[in-house]
Amino acid sequence: MERYALVFRGHRFGYEVQAIAKLFLPGVRFLLCEDGQPEPEAEYCLLTQITPTGDALTLLCRAVLPEGARESVQTQPTALSGNALEKALCTQLYLLLREMTGYTPPWGMLTGIRPVRMITQAVQQGCTPEAACARMREEYLVSEEKLRLALETARVQLPILPHAQEEIGLYVSIPFCPTRCSYCSFVSHSMDSARALIPAYVEKLCEELAVLGNIIRERGLIVQSVYIGGGTPTSLTALQLRQVMEAVAEHIPLTHAREYTVEAGRADTITREKLSVIRQMGATRISVNPQTLQDSVLEVIGRRHTAQQAVRAYETAREMGFDDINMDLIAGLPTDTFEGFADTLSRVMALSPDSITVHTLTRKRAADLYTAQGLTGVQEVSAMAKLAADRLPQAGWRPYYLYRQKNTIGNLENVGYARPGKENLYNILIMDETQTILAAGCAASTKVVKNGQITRVMNYKFPYEYIGRFDQLMEKKQEILRALDAGGRSAGEDRT
Repeated sequence: MERYALVFRGHRFGYEVQAIAKLFLPGVRFLLCEDGQPEPEAEYCLLTQITPTGDALTLLCRAVLPEGARESVQTQPTALSGNALEKALCTQLYLLLREMTGYTPPWGMLTGIRPVRMITQAVQQGCTPEAACARMREEYLVSEEKLRLALETARVQLPILPHAQEEIGLYVSIPFCPTRCSYCSFVSHSMDSARALIPAYVEKLCEELAVLGNIIRERGLIVQSVYIGGGTPTSLTALQLRQVMEAVAEHIPLTHAREYTVEAGRADTITREKLSVIRQMGATRISVNPQTLQDSVLEVIGRRHTAQQAVRAYETAREMGFDDINMDLIAGLPTDTFEGFADTLSRVMALSPDSITVHTLTRKRAADLYTAQGLTGVQEVSAMAKLAADRLPQAGWRPYYLYRQKNTIGNLENVGYARPGKENLYNILIMDETQTILAAGCAASTKVVKNGQITRVMNYKFPYEYIGRFDQLMEKKQEILRALDAGGRSAGEDRT
């Protein structure tokens, strides 16, 4: 296997330089070499170096790639330091790699996961959305297509974002699935391996909801949104699902809740009985997530249901009175094609769900297909995402939240599109990171936001650990109380 090295000399911007390199070489695992270390033996190499030369700094970027060898040399004033020096070096490397590879990343130099937040924060500080976009264009070289998408999303979010500090969200984790999809890296467990753990898990989850309910009441918090996710919550039996939702109703004050979501998820777990429980217990929004309506692709990714079953699950939910349904799609699934994705999109639009979330496939190391062959190419996946971005707004679904992940094919994004008035508040605020989210269950992460600072309190990652160390986990709730009372650690900003 060909080896690639990243060599850093005279600076400490290794993380940022590596992020830029991965925009152009996304599947490469680099050998890293810092000051004082000998260069590793490698066929290909990227060198970044900063050298003081009299009253200036010399910035050198050298690339030896399959496309050839090239270097760029620039001088900067010695007064340039910190973020400004990092930005200059990264921009220089970006332009060199763009010229060598012929590839222009659609989000330019941005590597953070929340580009829309750059616009909304700027507006909240007195800037116009257009001026914020101009900065993204000039400083980060974001394409016009992605700027339009970010701007449209920000315009939908801005009237929704304001909230009082005491208003919070609640997340409830059900980390079980009937089978594990090949693209998934979440901490979810197949029913075959975890079935015996579920009764004890549900019992402890209900106990944790009682503890969180006490915190909510004692600190005068107001629950705006509830989100039961996973995994696949409908992997539980109807009786177990009722047990969890009854605990929410008993312990969590829902008088002021504006929305209550349950991810019904996979069609092979959705039944009339479970939908009836969800509706009876007060949920206002559900997800029915086919990911694709191509049967051959469903089989490849490990789904044990057909496209028709997914359609029927959606139709059953509508028949039962659900008037806020989301459907998830993924662009770039193994063996899918542009024509297949276009067919799926058309069929889902014909069903007229209230929101449609279009994810771009992300190759994660914990997922089974991280090293799989047959992944759809960058250009084809880009065409899929563009098709959705063009067709959905024209038909009345507006982009309302957007986020990005590492190792996403084509450096693309995930976008939620919704009919006006059907935007999911939880999704918007979890991405904006300006609202406290209390979280219950395995691998759930509580995020306390206070006075512009964030404290995260993590639950145990695996169900057996969550069950076995539950008493210790409850002791960690004191961290939540301290954060609510005193504010949290600095949240920091996403790296560009």
